Amino acid sequence: MPAAPDFPPAPDRVQPQRALISLSDKAGLEDAARTLAGLGVELVSTGGTKAAIEKLGLPVKDVADLTGFPEMMDGRVKTLHPVVHGGLLGVRNAPTHAEAMAQHGIGGIDIVWIDLYPFEKTVESGGGFEAAIENIDIGGPAMIRSGSKNHGHVAVAVDGESIGLILQALKADGSTDLALRKRLAARAFARTAAYDAAVSAWFAGQLEDAAPARKSIAGTLAQTLRYGENPHQSGAFYRTGEARPGVAYAEQVQGKELGYNNIADADAAYELVAEFEAPACVIVKHANPCGVAVGGDLSEAYARALECDAVSAFGGVIAVNRPLNGDDARAITGIFTEVVIAPGADAEAREVFAAKKNLRLLITDGLPDPHGPGEVFRSVAGGFLVQSRDRSLIKPEDLKIVTRRQPTPTEIQDMLFAFTVAKHVKSNAIVYAKDGQTAGIGAGQMNRRDSARIAAIRAKEAGEAKGLAHSLAEGSACASEAFFPFADGLLEAVAAGATAVIQPGGSMRDAEVIAAADEQGIAMAFTGVRVFRH
Repeated sequence: MPAAPDFPPAPDRVQPQRALISLSDKAGLEDAARTLAGLGVELVSTGGTKAAIEKLGLPVKDVADLTGFPEMMDGRVKTLHPVVHGGLLGVRNAPTHAEAMAQHGIGGIDIVWIDLYPFEKTVESGGGFEAAIENIDIGGPAMIRSGSKNHGHVAVAVDGESIGLILQALKADGSTDLALRKRLAARAFARTAAYDAAVSAWFAGQLEDAAPARKSIAGTLAQTLRYGENPHQSGAFYRTGEARPGVAYAEQVQGKELGYNNIADADAAYELVAEFEAPACVIVKHANPCGVAVGGDLSEAYARALECDAVSAFGGVIAVNRPLNGDDARAITGIFTEVVIAPGADAEAREVFAAKKNLRLLITDGLPDPHGPGEVFRSVAGGFLVQSRDRSLIKPEDLKIVTRRQPTPTEIQDMLFAFTVAKHVKSNAIVYAKDGQTAGIGAGQMNRRDSARIAAIRAKEAGEAKGLAHSLAEGSACASEAFFPFADGLLEAVAAGATAVIQPGGSMRDAEVIAAADEQGIAMAFTGVRVFRH
């Protein structure tokens, strides 16, 4: 481990003499170049950036003029040279460094603005393997790291906001201060870390390595949050760069700032509503759906979803899978709702929502693919867990009917609907559903029997609220996201009114559970697929 040299303290103020600029995205270049040149800062650049500065009529040196070496090897080698890195790393007020710089003709570089080759965009746009490889920047990260390490003397910009802060400081008094250079260095190291994370994740994917020896997850700050799950916790929201429609890239049309719980609930709701092809509505409370339904249109789907549990729906999050119109908006705003997320909203709908100033309306660019690839992760003490996204899709032909009584075509559809919802309910989960509508949902209990009981209570109360003499679960299908370890949970479902049951199967007591189903005269199907959600 290198010992820390006894360098003199870094100066607070640095008046820049030379700036090195190398950009893929030239946005903001003209203002920055003109400002720097106007302050007497010498500009140094390469390739397209140099040509763009010359077009502005501003003096600019080529990096080759400093190094004495031309760009070579198809641009792979141009800034990897002691004159460049010595200019970035040299501690100007350290006598040995100053001597080396003078001896070798190395001039200091006081500002470096680099935005790196567009590796992420190349991959996102479908670029092939070789294109991705050539868009892995080597010299850029090296210069960013060199300048950031030497932040005592160098100001580093890796994006428009960073160069904006530098220009603001220079316009004020012609210098940068140490506090700013430290903040810029931290931002720059985070950028190179995220860049390397993107490259390593892509390379692991190319090799189909689901568990590489090292894994990095990088994010870009989307917004700070007033607090986390609770007011005594801090919170922030980051985007990973995954091109997946949903809350991360939704446009917030109106309403208060989103909170930690709002974002989590909106994500849960939107991922579930995307599972359905027919017009659908999902109402989520505390990350669990409390009402899910399809309908002829969104207004009908919402009304049916609300019937399931209007009590829990109060203050919930609503997701739909079609653009909203005025009628939909008027229906949805009938009760207090925290967030509405949809793949569009017409002018009339937006006007209706505008009357509810605190309601957050999020508009997305499409729906996520519920069966597409991807990873999800969560933290644990000292680490994090990573797994592939649950892409399970159960079709009628996948079902194994294990009872004497065969389910009707309608019961099969109810079973599949209920199992789809159960996939998005916290384990242990029991869902009763009928005719494209959840009747009762039991979530997150420590045993399956209690989940069945809670779902039955919800269904009974929903029936009463609708003025029915029976529970909404009467004649329903019951879905369990994992097998019934005993027959007691199944018997609770039968008592609630279920006539068909769908579950993964695989318990050592499957025969006992099947026998109980046969004794009760109900149909039961095994999926062979468990959809736990912890």
